[in-house]
Amino acid sequence: MNDFIVVIPARYASVRLPGKALRDIRGRPMIQHVYERGKESGATEVVIATDDERIAEAAEDFGAVVCMTGDHHQSGTERIAEVADLMDWEDRQVVVNLQGDEPAMPPQLIDQCASLLDDATADIATLASPFKNQEDFQNPNCVKVVRDVNDHAIYFSRASIPYSRDEGSERRAASAALHHHGIYAYRCGVLRRFVASAPSELEMCEQLEQLRALSLGMTIAVGVPPMRPGTGVDTEEDLERASTELP
Repeated sequence: MNDFIVVIPARYASVRLPGKALRDIRGRPMIQHVYERGKESGATEVVIATDDERIAEAAEDFGAVVCMTGDHHQSGTERIAEVADLMDWEDRQVVVNLQGDEPAMPPQLIDQCASLLDDATADIATLASPFKNQEDFQNPNCVKVVRDVNDHAIYFSRASIPYSRDEGSERRAASAALHHHGIYAYRCGVLRRFVASAPSELEMCEQLEQLRALSLGMTIAVGVPPMRPGTGVDTEEDLERASTELP
């Protein structure tokens, strides 16, 4: 497996849960739990990327490597691309984007995502699981991905794809799609090309940045993990649920 680095983009502002990176879970800030998941993976280095001094100070207090970035970024991907340039990482370096609100992400899934880039034909890697129920398949907040025979992404959508044309075939449609998880691995050269490109029409329509990669002709490897990631934190209820899922 290629050596990989984990970068955790973290911002203070959040519409639904302001300051969530520093919210307490079991006596420690959430960002510390995310950092520990990164350290428990096979990463050679873990970096917290932020534009907020409060997050940087908290991270340095528990011994994390911090990279201060600009405050103009529209996504964690853009923030990570700045880190890659500031750190002068080579184009072939593999980086995993571990979101700062995933304190219960199993470390083996981080490693699995990075390992998917052992496939030389893949530009980006991510993970997705079978849907738990029909309700999630129909929920636009649950992103769907369909794959080809090489386990490469054909398309991502908030809509329920594939469409069930025949009455009574909804279960077949749900089983043909996977529930996408928001973890990515990239080679830095691919990351630089991605952020240098304008958002595609598909991306702007669905508000899914991975559609920019597909529009650019990039190949996205999609692996199915042996377990589902823990709860991503967006609300007070998520905080409580994540606390019960931590190792």
